[in-house]
Amino acid sequence: MIEIPSNLEGKHFSLYRLEDKLKPRGYTIGSNWEYDHGYFDYLIDDRVGYQFLRIPFRAIDGQLDSLGTTVEIGRPLLLSHKYQRGLDEEADTGLLSGMTNQFQEPVDKDASFPKEYIDLGKSLVQELEDLFL
Repeated sequence: MIEIPSNLEGKHFSLYRLEDKLKPRGYTIGSNWEYDHGYFDYLIDDRVGYQFLRIPFRAIDGQLDSLGTTVEIGRPLLLSHKYQRGLDEEADTGLLSGMTNQFQEPVDKDASFPKEYIDLGKSLVQELEDLFL
């Protein structure tokens, strides 16, 4: 895990506005959200496990499944997850592997992050700052 300090940290936004701007750019709300916090994830690479930029947020008023919820942005980070291969050979292709892998325990949930993607992660955070600030 590599944290990327950002001017977005601590800023408040409508969750609806974030979703409206981020989803068309390839961000998804991570599957591990709760009613009071969640993550926007941007998949950087998935050839050997998954490398992604994660933008954490927490609800300030309301719950994440409520209309009009305001959230506070946390510190962005780069994560790498490597999943077990061969548990389900039938599902180890493209979209189906992602559906299966989400239920598998990672081989290394804090795998080292490939250096060639660190600058990309920083530039993605800069794009978000330009978009929202």
